[in-house]
Amino acid sequence: MSTNSQNNDNQEIDLSEISKKIGGLYDAVLRSIFNVILFFKRKALILGLLFIIGAGLGFYVDLNKSYNSQIIVAPNGGVDYLYSKIDLIKSRLTERDKTFFKSIGINDSEKIQNIKIEPIVDLYNFVNNSTSAASAQNTQNFEVIKLLAESNDINKVIEDELTSKNYPYHSIVISSEGRIKSDNIIKPLLKYLNKDDYLNEISKISKENILIKMKKNEEEIVQIDSLITVISKNISKNNKSNNLVYNNENSEINAMFELKNKLINEIASQKIQLVKIENFIKDVSITPNVINNKGINGKMKLILPILFISLFVLISLFLAFYKNQSTKTE
Repeated sequence: MSTNSQNNDNQEIDLSEISKKIGGLYDAVLRSIFNVILFFKRKALILGLLFIIGAGLGFYVDLNKSYNSQIIVAPNGGVDYLYSKIDLIKSRLTERDKTFFKSIGINDSEKIQNIKIEPIVDLYNFVNNSTSAASAQNTQNFEVIKLLAESNDINKVIEDELTSKNYPYHSIVISSEGRIKSDNIIKPLLKYLNKDDYLNEISKISKENILIKMKKNEEEIVQIDSLITVISKNISKNNKSNNLVYNNENSEINAMFELKNKLINEIASQKIQLVKIENFIKDVSITPNVINNKGINGKMKLILPILFISLFVLISLFLAFYKNQSTKTE
């Protein structure tokens, strides 16, 4: 009986202690909230000044906007060359080598913050080039992708450096502080990228070969038209009862029409190829001076006030803690 009474007394004591601790914790939270309110009330003037100063500085910093200029290029057999040149420019940019940039015709290099190149992932065109001359290469590309995907994740294969460098289009992005002029930076950059004797010679020979093939195809089309005219005249002279001759000549005409259409399609593809190899690093599209709002760009008017106020609060808390500890020590 006495044991049960003692246990009940202990439980009542424990519950009482727990209630006191909860009440004390609640009071401590309320005191902390009140102290925070009191701190902001006492320091309202300083906090207001810090907010105004931070916002003012933020607006001033945001006036110097950051821009991205994108150049989409199609390297004709010079992908590794292109990437090595961009790496060289990036290293010279890090060193702020104005002499180098002036030597390649870029006089506003101080505006350039960064330059990078990355492939434009286009797996469909990589394995399905529309020109008939590329059918063998299409099959080879597809087999390579298929083989790599068997032992790796397909997304990793698509973005792998070995695969991505073989995509037809690549994006060069120039990050700059303030707007840049195409004549001062972009055009000299493209001229520099296309300044290679070996690749220029290859490009020249490729153009000559295409022009020769086009001329040959055009001559064949003229010959086919002449033959079709002759055969058509023969058909009109034939007796309608001579079905065997008529059918034979008719099939020959169909074959010639098919060959003519094939040659016409080849000439159309060759004209496109001539445009593509005008330069061995062909600029496909240029989009200059797009405002860069990624990261903290354009957001300093919000970041700086918060940063200044946070630093002030942290320093004030540290000083209060240090003063309190010093008092206890004394």
